[in-house]
Amino acid sequence: MSKSSLLIYLDGNIVPEADAKISVFDHGLLYGDGVFEGIRFYNGRVFKLTEHLVRIYESARSICMDIPLTFAELEKATLDTIAANGLRDGYIRLLVTRGVGPLGLNPYQCPKPSVIIIASSISLYAPEKYQNGLVMITCATRRPAPAALSPQVKSLNYLNNVMAKIEAIQGGAEEGVMLNEQGYVAECTGDNIFLVKGGQVFTPPISAGGLDGITRRAAMDLLGEMGIPCTEIMMTRHDVFTADECFLTGTAAEVIAAVALDRRVIGTGKPGPITNKLVEKFKALVTTSGTPVTYLS
Repeated sequence: MSKSSLLIYLDGNIVPEADAKISVFDHGLLYGDGVFEGIRFYNGRVFKLTEHLVRIYESARSICMDIPLTFAELEKATLDTIAANGLRDGYIRLLVTRGVGPLGLNPYQCPKPSVIIIASSISLYAPEKYQNGLVMITCATRRPAPAALSPQVKSLNYLNNVMAKIEAIQGGAEEGVMLNEQGYVAECTGDNIFLVKGGQVFTPPISAGGLDGITRRAAMDLLGEMGIPCTEIMMTRHDVFTADECFLTGTAAEVIAAVALDRRVIGTGKPGPITNKLVEKFKALVTTSGTPVTYLS
């Protein structure tokens, strides 16, 4: 199905894309007040759907917002949206906005949140980048301190990440490494980061300020099955510069190598053997597991 003919779930109805409209008074638009999830589906199965839905309910609870659907209803709405579009492989963007209210920050003046589900395709990086690896720079834009907003809340206000992404692109890179206020590596603009050193794998702890990514967890589980230790450590740019390999994980990015940071080549400058093996394992996992979609006859 072409992008122009997508069907969108909007507050209980699946409607043509041209009719999927929200009010200019929706606080999700006015203030970035809302939460979201990005979810992948492969071969007619939604990868880690339960985990993603658990996380969006936790994000909503954290910002004092009640999603107006039960867990089972939201799961069905997600699967139905994929089926309505006849897609077997793609990407879901699930959003819950605060809903319509008067001007002003007060969320309690918004009587009901809006639920929007988009099922489409996504290509975060060019295909050759999955073969050759990404070039990264360190962003001057820092991750917000957890006391400002928990990094585990996937808020619609993604401006912090957007500004870091702008820096990366303007610096001639595909990705940007984001540090916390103490100067330790937190994550990238949209992905978690892993390093390989001496046959072991390392990644920043969640306390460093990154998202506890669902693909991050899946990668750690796969590494365990491969017999490769994965340890959470506070890491600096020096650790990235001197790593044997580096790879990133994320729902949209999947698993992808990074081969340079700030004009320092990482390892051999090519995707390394552990990264390549993990990519193979991840591809096998996502194409054989997940919540099945029931397609319309």
